[in-house]
Amino acid sequence: MLRVLIACVGFLTVASASLAQETRVSFGSLQVDPTLPVEVTADALNVDQETGEAVFDGNVLIAQGDMRLSAPRVLVVYNTETSAIARMEATGGVTLVNGPDAAESERADYTIDSGVIVMTGNVLLTQGPSALTSDKMTVNLSTGSAQMVGRVKTILRSGDQ
Repeated sequence: MLRVLIACVGFLTVASASLAQETRVSFGSLQVDPTLPVEVTADALNVDQETGEAVFDGNVLIAQGDMRLSAPRVLVVYNTETSAIARMEATGGVTLVNGPDAAESERADYTIDSGVIVMTGNVLLTQGPSALTSDKMTVNLSTGSAQMVGRVKTILRSGDQ
């Protein structure tokens, strides 16, 4: 009986969040320090010194701590005053992995200083056997939290399945 009550409370919590088209979830078992070095590997690189931008093409993999982001193309925008990476724009089908959690989307924008990644376009978040979908997910790597908005959907499973 207690298990059924807990499942019902969980369902009502998620259902009310879905009706509001917004829900908050944890993302990754580990927090990522946005001050850690960012390692980027790709098949090709084109740099534009005038605009302070670099385009990585083909099998792009970005690593920062335990976080991994992969995409076919990533635009890196540098702060022209400090030469540090300001932000990254990954497109063409993005996969973000942090600890046991993984998310997929059409695009991801990562602002390095804030440690925030905004994923848009058919977002799919998987956490073990659970999956959530939405139009947009904002991940704060410093806190390990995420917010999903826009047609949030999940399938609820009881602990017995």
